[in-house]
Amino acid sequence: MGHYVTPSHYFMKDITVADLKSIKVFQDVPDDQLQWMIDRSRHYELPEGEMMTSPGEPLKGTHVIISGRIELYRIQNNAKLFIAELLPGTVTGVLPFSRGKVGVAYGQCTALTQIMTFPVELMRELIISHYELTQALVIVMTSRVREFTELEQQNEKMMALGKLSAGLAHELNNPAAAIVRGSVSLKKHLLLQPGAFKKLISIHLSPDEIELINAKMTEIMANTSRPVLSMMQRSEREDEILDWLDVNSIGECDDIAENIVEFGITEADLEELKSKINKDDFSPILLWINNNLTTERMVADIQEASKRIADLVGSVKTFTHMDRGGEKEVIDIHVGIKNTLTMLNYKLKKANIKVTEEFDLTLPHVKVMVGELNQVWTNLIDNAIDALENQPDPELRIITHRDKEFVKVSVCDNGPGIPVEIKNKIFDPFFTTKAIGKGTGLGLDVVMRIIKQHHGTVTLHTEPGKTEFLVCFPING
Repeated sequence: MGHYVTPSHYFMKDITVADLKSIKVFQDVPDDQLQWMIDRSRHYELPEGEMMTSPGEPLKGTHVIISGRIELYRIQNNAKLFIAELLPGTVTGVLPFSRGKVGVAYGQCTALTQIMTFPVELMRELIISHYELTQALVIVMTSRVREFTELEQQNEKMMALGKLSAGLAHELNNPAAAIVRGSVSLKKHLLLQPGAFKKLISIHLSPDEIELINAKMTEIMANTSRPVLSMMQRSEREDEILDWLDVNSIGECDDIAENIVEFGITEADLEELKSKINKDDFSPILLWINNNLTTERMVADIQEASKRIADLVGSVKTFTHMDRGGEKEVIDIHVGIKNTLTMLNYKLKKANIKVTEEFDLTLPHVKVMVGELNQVWTNLIDNAIDALENQPDPELRIITHRDKEFVKVSVCDNGPGIPVEIKNKIFDPFFTTKAIGKGTGLGLDVVMRIIKQHHGTVTLHTEPGKTEFLVCFPING
């Protein structure tokens, strides 16, 4: 046997039966069987940095690590995923009855490593003629399967946790930013209040007029059944109100029409108020009412964003115990979709995306896990927004309708479509085409899992210019 002399004058060790007996795996194997294995094995050294094995390469035999160290790892999404470190005394490679023919991971020496390799061609002879040696190696194989399964599960859990925390951080960012923006706007708005108050107290109102204005204000604030309007309908209503304000010489306020539409106030309401109040006093009173509505809206937005944070934090428990399910509630499905659009509004505006809502408002309420379903809408809408980045005339269509005992929700964008080569992978766990930090991070596999919990399905239809995710689940859960 030739000796390889290293710069430090280290000589490769000749392997004896005693050396193998010192390894726990071989301690009960008869000496003659171990000697038979030593005589038929290849004895060699690999320098630091050299590969013992690579994915796809044919397996050469059973490796016994005599000295040195080998790092076992995979490459996943262009990142190195550490699996294990093989130390002296480790038995690896082909084992009796294993079906593996090619390597599945990289095995790189992190120090000068001496290896003894029993050739795969003699494995059949070993199994037929050497019972105890075969038995010892089979025990190695069963232990390896158990350890690798545990390791894979641990890696998946860690990756899932990483994805969940990244997604949660990203999603918390939206409502947190909304609270900051809302509180800054509210502070600025409140600074303007003294001016409006000055105008109001400079007019002389009778007790009846004060009572009337107060009753109207209470009625507006108490009205919870405000109309659910599409963006197009909202825009048309605002134009009608602006025309009415123009005819009645009410100015000085940008958001007055927006507020009047938002709170469901009609021209008839305005005419009624106008008919009971002195003509000169009407404008400052309407501006004062508008100021109160603006304050109410800002507080409601901050409240909604705070609630969303609380809901998101609460739903982490359900995400981490997905198989245990959660409490289902009976809700109007449109509320969650609208809330999601509100939360992602800054992204929609930034990308100049036209949102078309085709909602079937006759849909019955559905029994669902609200927090989880909101995650579905967030994920699908966020993906659509990313797909529409830099697209001409970007449009997002959200359609809801009933199909017998099922609710169907379609999230559709006119982006470039999903390439054929990745179409079948998009529902795989941890599959992403996005850069780190982009997207919700939770992935379509979680969307699929949540909808399966609701006994439903998610299907994809895609072509250039149209990508549709269709979510379908039963009305009664």
